[in-house]
Amino acid sequence: MLKLVAFDCDGVLFDSLKANIAFYNTILGHFGQPPLSLAAQDYIHSHTVWESLEYLFQGYPDLGEVVRLARSFDYTPFIPMMVDEPFLREFLRFLRPGHFTALATNRTTTTQAVLHYHGLTHDFDLVVSAQDVSRPKPHPESFVRILAHFGLAPREAIYIGDTKVDEAFAAAAGVPFVAYRNPGLQAAHHLDSFAAGPALVQALAGGRRQ
Repeated sequence: MLKLVAFDCDGVLFDSLKANIAFYNTILGHFGQPPLSLAAQDYIHSHTVWESLEYLFQGYPDLGEVVRLARSFDYTPFIPMMVDEPFLREFLRFLRPGHFTALATNRTTTTQAVLHYHGLTHDFDLVVSAQDVSRPKPHPESFVRILAHFGLAPREAIYIGDTKVDEAFAAAAGVPFVAYRNPGLQAAHHLDSFAAGPALVQALAGGRRQ
C-alpha cells in the first residue's frame, strides 16, 4: 500500500532553471569565466552546489576562493525566479491526510528558504537536503533516512524526479521511480503533469500500471 510520496525539488516542485542559471552565471562572471554552456546547465540542474562548482571551475587555480564566495553568496534574489510546477499545490493537498510527503533534494543551504518563500514549508512531513547527509543523491542515504523516519519499506513509497540522478537514486534505494516530464528516463511510472497525480496514486492503490 502506498504510504509515502517523496519529491525532488528542482525541475519537479519548481521550474528553477532560470534561477540556477542566473546564480551560477553571477559567480562565473565574478571570476571572469564565460557563462554556462548547455552541458553545464544540465549538470547544475541535478547536482549539489559544491559538485557543480567543482565541475564548472575545473582547472581554476584557486577553487577554495570560489567556494568561499559561494558560501557567502546570497541566493535570496534568485528565489522569486523559481516558478511552481502547474497543479503542484492541488496534488499536495490531494495527498493529505492519507499519505506522508517528503522532499529529497541535492540543494543545500537554500532548501528551507525556497520552501518558505513559496509557502510550502508545511506541505512536507520531512525534508532531507544534501547538507543533511554525508553522501548526496544518487547515493540512497537520503531515502534510507526518510524510510527510517516513517518506519516504512521501500515498496510503500514512490519517488518523483526528473533526472538521471533521480533515476539512479530511486533504484539504489529500491523505491519505485516516477519520472516527471522526462520520457527518456527508466521508471516504473511516468507523470507528465501533476494534474494526473491523483489518478496515478489511485492507480497504484489499485495495483495498475500508469
